[in-house]
Amino acid sequence: MKGAQLAADEALPPDGAVPPPWPARKIQVGGAMLHVRDTPGTAPSAEPAVYVHGLGGSSQNWTDVAGLLADRLDGQAVDLPGFGYSDPTRRYSVPAFAAGLIAYLEYADRGPVHLVGNSLGGSIAVRVAALRPDLVRTLSLISPAMPFLNPRRTAQGPLLPLLALPRADLVYAWGLGRMTVEEVADQVIRACFGDTAKVSDQRRAEATEEIRLRYTVEHYPKAYMGTLRGLVSSFLRAYLPGANSQWRLAARVTVPTLVIGGMRDTLVDSRVPAQVARAIPDSRLLLLPGVGHVAQMEVPRLVARGILGLLDEVRGKAPTATV
Repeated sequence: MKGAQLAADEALPPDGAVPPPWPARKIQVGGAMLHVRDTPGTAPSAEPAVYVHGLGGSSQNWTDVAGLLADRLDGQAVDLPGFGYSDPTRRYSVPAFAAGLIAYLEYADRGPVHLVGNSLGGSIAVRVAALRPDLVRTLSLISPAMPFLNPRRTAQGPLLPLLALPRADLVYAWGLGRMTVEEVADQVIRACFGDTAKVSDQRRAEATEEIRLRYTVEHYPKAYMGTLRGLVSSFLRAYLPGANSQWRLAARVTVPTLVIGGMRDTLVDSRVPAQVARAIPDSRLLLLPGVGHVAQMEVPRLVARGILGLLDEVRGKAPTATV
């Protein structure tokens, strides 16, 4: 593990208007519809990249960072099965999501990609990079939801007792129905951001509209609670013998990796990013004071500079700054 390298801010496009979500399309992978947003590369040399969101998120979580990196990366952001506009699936577990992402990468056939994951998406990306290194060029993990066993260090703690119920999704749906869309959006933003003042009016409106969609999608409560149950299961399994441990898989990752952690993260133990960086052999660590769980949305320019620093290092360019 070493410190991350930051590209110069001047390497990014200048600040401008907040872009809308990138254009979307629907594809069929494994007999199910997958919703994908494309951020086309703006230079002929742009390399393929795939962005994977976290629990309860969607491809819209990558709008800003994907736009900032378009000169270097030809991006595709996917809605995981059961989230955003993608079809539901029968199994909501880290291995199942990873198998689906592998199927998508094989379907897209763009060669190895720069794989970027946040939270649950980071845990999925670790598994993909460990099992299929031929599909991954570099790995960037933002607050990866890797295993930790102290529920008091996550805002999801109050939901964990529900997982013991056979129909936890019905209880969750009932609780969701007792709140307005605006109340849920405010709750989500407060949980995910270290500084909610950094959420623009446009991004708040988009988050509210996305949550409004969840009220109309029958499968969403099952997808959310099923995924949370699958994530907790992966946490418990990580400390048992066997090849499926997420920590053992992290030790198998061979590609150059950047790990980013927000030090005001309330959803993943803020000590986890450093632990992930120690577990992955060729890793760099970037810790962001005052930042929460979705650094790519809260401080997109810093995240983009970190990813560009990784790309420059892999290409053999001199670093701008090491942190």
